[in-house]
Amino acid sequence: MRDPRYDVLFEPVQLGPVTARNRFFQVPHCNGMGHHHPTAHAHMRGVKAEGGWAVVCTEEVEIHPSSEVSPYIEGRLWDDADIPALARMTEKIHEHGSLAGIEPVHNGIHGANMYTRETGMAVGHLPVSTYDPVQVRRMGPDDIAAVRRWHRAAVRRSLQAGFDVVYVYAAHGLNSIGQFLSRRYNTRTDGYGGSLENRARLLREMLEDTLDEVDGRAAVACRITVDELLGPDGIDRADIEGVFGLVGELPDVWDFVVGEWENDSSTSRFAPEAPHEQYVRGLKALTSKPVVGVGRFTSPDTMVRMITGGVLDMIGAARPSIADPFLPKKIEEGRLDEIRECIGCNICVSGDGTITPIRCTQNPSMGEEWRRGWHPERMRPKTSDATVLVVGAGPAGLEAAMALGRRGHRVVLAEATHALGGRVAREARLPGLAEWIRVVDYRRGQLDRLPDVEVAYDSRLTAEEVLEYGFDHVAVATGCRWRSDGVGRWHLRPIDLEGIQLLTPDDVMDGAQPDGERVLVYDDDHYYLGGVVAEALARSGHEVTFVTPAARVSEWTVNTLEQVRIQRHMLEAGIEIVPSRAVDGASAGAVRTACVYTSEVEERAADALVLVTSRLPDDGLAADLHARAGDWGAAGLSSVRAVGDALCPGTIAAAVWDGRRYAEQLGEPPDADGVPFLREIAGLSPAG
Repeated sequence: MRDPRYDVLFEPVQLGPVTARNRFFQVPHCNGMGHHHPTAHAHMRGVKAEGGWAVVCTEEVEIHPSSEVSPYIEGRLWDDADIPALARMTEKIHEHGSLAGIEPVHNGIHGANMYTRETGMAVGHLPVSTYDPVQVRRMGPDDIAAVRRWHRAAVRRSLQAGFDVVYVYAAHGLNSIGQFLSRRYNTRTDGYGGSLENRARLLREMLEDTLDEVDGRAAVACRITVDELLGPDGIDRADIEGVFGLVGELPDVWDFVVGEWENDSSTSRFAPEAPHEQYVRGLKALTSKPVVGVGRFTSPDTMVRMITGGVLDMIGAARPSIADPFLPKKIEEGRLDEIRECIGCNICVSGDGTITPIRCTQNPSMGEEWRRGWHPERMRPKTSDATVLVVGAGPAGLEAAMALGRRGHRVVLAEATHALGGRVAREARLPGLAEWIRVVDYRRGQLDRLPDVEVAYDSRLTAEEVLEYGFDHVAVATGCRWRSDGVGRWHLRPIDLEGIQLLTPDDVMDGAQPDGERVLVYDDDHYYLGGVVAEALARSGHEVTFVTPAARVSEWTVNTLEQVRIQRHMLEAGIEIVPSRAVDGASAGAVRTACVYTSEVEERAADALVLVTSRLPDDGLAADLHARAGDWGAAGLSSVRAVGDALCPGTIAAAVWDGRRYAEQLGEPPDADGVPFLREIAGLSPAG
């Protein structure tokens, strides 16, 4: 039963001509599937509707070939040929009684048109916002009329596809409407520039066009940046209050955004839950229309406070709806302890930057709903009474044991230490990563509910012991260890590091401290851990130098929208950053580095060297068991498989996903020569 404290979250909300059945609103978010994988995309959105989100939206949807963002995969609605793919999504959303929303976009300076090669146009003669060697030309009156016409056509097609909510998108700096509104981009002196009323003219016209086109058949939403965090150089509070004075009553619902995407979707390392409240509080009073806002809301109590405190009318979410598509239903059914809380790692966001289908650390079924048939809440029943020993309770082992237990198998989870979590528990103690412990907390809670899953602590097993236990299957999830020989992307063989104290992230997480004051951290991993380790050492009073072969720190975190924050944070912590150099050797009191471009060598004074390069799987138990394959028959053992980092070191999300894959495929080995999932293949044009 639902706790009465949360009743307010399940009140219906009128959005113009349509009604949302509760206050849960999945705002538009990218997913790396878009127009390339429409059926997979449709099923992903449909599962969210099944989970109780009253409004489920697309990502941004391009409206015309003159404004596209290839190679990134967004939605597309250029002409009538794109309607069926989007209609498939609305059908899946409507199956569960939810409203389907679409966010048409003209990208302005964000559209380099690398696929269409059309000449882009925007508020002014400007370079595109990416590093593509492309500029856009300044829109004239005929161009503005064309954009309005294209947007109106997209609205008409959206209605044909079955959408119930149609956006006018003016947020994130990613679209022409917002770029016209912002002083940052708009230096025009005509009727679309200068005063706020002029800069807001395109917004007003697009809202009026959209309202006229939908003609009461759908709600009109406006997604708008309420503060660009640039002071007087961009949209600020005074601007947005003025905008509400001009058009506050036009749309049926407002959707608030703060800053660019990097600010709007900050990782938990740099922002707590509900970080935008200070920027949106008070705006609701400026309009009679419902307002939506986001803030990586994971606590139902925070959600209630947003509503009862007059901050928001609807709880907007992207990442929490990815981590747990059934979050609303679990609150409604009083199952708060079953919620998979978003950890704010932004691995989901990386799908957009890497042009691959969305994934999630907490929810391994994300992106796999159609192509592998995985569901976030349901597992296929077991096909045999096989028993399973899972060795290692890190992210892969926890997920495998939980998923196997849900399938109905009898499982023993053997952990060598006295605590669950493996690398997650260790990394969560590092600066900024505390919320990552939710990966462990959720699975620990679910294991406690499974009567056929037993957890054995302080159980470091040998192959001999495993063979004596009589299990049908063994999953070896013993993790991995960081290398101390310098092997990584730059050096493919060990390098000479004699004479200096060597540490790895494992050592630092175990509490080891450098002997001296000066520490050089060498990062050839390029994700988050090198920077986090450097910060931890700086906090403990060491003089830290950070060396990386990349041109900037934590290079891959561009994809998680945090690279700029990480580098700024490190500089503010007093860490010296030395990019574009690779460690080439070491001796007592010094580390030798080489320029990655010229090979010029220099020495840097250091008392200790921390290597964040690459990892080796701890697969000894799996190897020992495979070496004794001849004994399996007598022991009743059918299979042994390394899982997660013990198979191949990767991200925490990859380890969790592999644990789920192991459980899904148990007893049904995949065809090694076939494609292991469904694909959607483009049909050949009849005009061959």
